[in-house]
This record gives sequence, structure tokens and C-alpha cells, in this order.
Amino acid sequence: MTTIITDTGSDLPKQLLDEYEIIMLPLIVQVNDEEYLDRSNIEPKQLYTYMKEGAVPKTAQVPPSIIKETLTSCARNGQPAIYITLSSGISGTYQTAVLMKNEVLEEYPNAQIEVFDSQSASLGYGLMVYEAAKEAKEGKSFDEILHTLQHYQKHLEHIFTVDDLEYLLRGGRVSKTAAVMGTLLKIKPVLHMEDGKLFPLEKLRGKKKVLGRMVEIMKERASSLDDITIGISHADDTETAKALKELIIEETGNKNILVTMIGCAIGAHAGPGTIALFFLNTPKKVS
Repeated sequence: MTTIITDTGSDLPKQLLDEYEIIMLPLIVQVNDEEYLDRSNIEPKQLYTYMKEGAVPKTAQVPPSIIKETLTSCARNGQPAIYITLSSGISGTYQTAVLMKNEVLEEYPNAQIEVFDSQSASLGYGLMVYEAAKEAKEGKSFDEILHTLQHYQKHLEHIFTVDDLEYLLRGGRVSKTAAVMGTLLKIKPVLHMEDGKLFPLEKLRGKKKVLGRMVEIMKERASSLDDITIGISHADDTETAKALKELIIEETGNKNILVTMIGCAIGAHAGPGTIALFFLNTPKKVS
């Protein structure tokens, strides 16, 4: 069986990691002059508390030694492995993982190892990992799983909003003027991902209006919302995530919705109150 590996930016819940034997590697979180391994010795709620108190966290990629050790273990045991990483457009983890893969292949030239750039973030590539792990458990081949990942990479949509523009300002996603005016006017930006990078899409006033628009965009972009898993991730805002889920069910009838909390790696940049929606605009064909 192909081993599926990911990192903590994928925001998958522990029960799915355990059920599908997914290996999750930790990104690094730096806050209040301390360095942590995401989801190892710091949890999202703790980070969001720090942020609400004024802390400005930073993140770093998965340590190369951890990547190499994990890939070496798979190669040594003759296990095919696919490591699905956070988008190369927002993290250096993919590039580092490729270097580590090449080093492992020098020692184990016959090993079947691939590093896959999700061009995605949060539960966006969490859904990719989830689908790959399901296929691995079903006995699909290495190449079949890669084919599915390529479909997701091409057709996965990310629509999200943030509660406080200050966090996007720190990350250089909006100008200082836009952040100040947006806060004063209670403007909520709607953003999306394109080619693995974040881009503003629309600006609306009021959270309820934003949630409605997010669902509208999903319905506009998706050729079908039947038989797909829709993902919702939130940064310590279960109430809004629940409201979005109920709105999706009401508008589309699709109840196959996975809801999870945004972890430290993504939450450090998006900030508390972020809400994100993920879906395929073209369903995967059943082979």
C-alpha cells in the first residue's frame, strides 16, 4: 500500500489521520520568542489566544531532517510513498522535500517516492490527502493516486474570508490604507487561490453577506456539487463554520461536508476568525 504523507498545513483532523494511516509532518511556529512544532507542542487554540493578546507569530517549513528521516524509512521498508505538501507558492517545504527525496533516492535508487506540490493550503490540500489516502487503502496503484492528485490540483477551489484585515496586512496581502478603511467600514474581503498563491476576489460588508456570497461563488464555479466532499475550515470560529455548513446544505443539498479547525501553520498568517471553503469545480471521474 502506498504511504501518504502530508504536513500540518493540511489541517486534517486526527481521527482521519489515524483511520487512513496518514503520516503528518510538523511545520514550525515561532511565537513569543519560542519555537514550536505545529500540533506537537502547540495547538491552534493556544496560538489564537496569543494572537488575540497581540502576538505576531511566524512560521517556517518542515525541518529537512524530519522529511528525510520519514522518506528514508519508507524507502528502507520498500513502501511506495507520496508526500503532498503545502503550496510551493506560500512555503519552501515543497522545494526542500524534493531535495530530501533526491538524497534518499541516491541511497535507495529503486525506491518509489514522489513529492507532490498541492498548490493549495489548509483543508484544500487536506481534501487531496484524504482522497489519496482513501485510494491507497482501496489498493489503487501509485500512478493512479498521482493521477487523482493532479485532478485535484487542477480543479480544487479555495474561497475564504478573514475576520481582521490586520493579519493580511502583516503578510503583505493588503495595503495599510485598505486594512484601516476595511476595519472602519467593517469590510470583509473574499479571497481565493490561483496558481498556488492568494489573491483578493471581492469586498463585502458584513459576515452574513460574505457567507452567502461564498456559497454563490461555489455554485457558480462548480459544474456539479453532487458526490463531492466539501471542506470548511475555520480559525476558532465554530459558530460561523456551522452557519456556513447549514447554508451549503440548504442551497445545494450536499451534506458531505468536512469541517475542521485551521491549524497554527495557516492560522498564524490568516488570523483568528478566518473561514475557508473548498470544493472541486469538476468532480473526479470514477474509474
